[in-house]
Amino acid sequence: MSKNVEGIYRSGKVELLETPSDVPEDTRVTVTFPDSKLDLRERGIDEAQAADLRARLRTFVEEWESPEMDIYDNYDSIKPRP
Repeated sequence: MSKNVEGIYRSGKVELLETPSDVPEDTRVTVTFPDSKLDLRERGIDEAQAADLRARLRTFVEEWESPEMDIYDNYDSIKPRP
């Protein structure tokens, strides 16, 4: 199961903005640097709307990150073909 945690790159190191739970020490990670910062205003979303959306989606995190949901990671490759 994957876990997303935001961080900031400084002086050759990544500083996490939160401490991930249930992640053992020495766990390998992959760091992806986005091409640019996502501009929500360009998409018609202001700061209040973004905060509201994050708060409402937070209720899904526990279920979405559960081991039972891992089956959907590769859903397209295992779904029956017509």
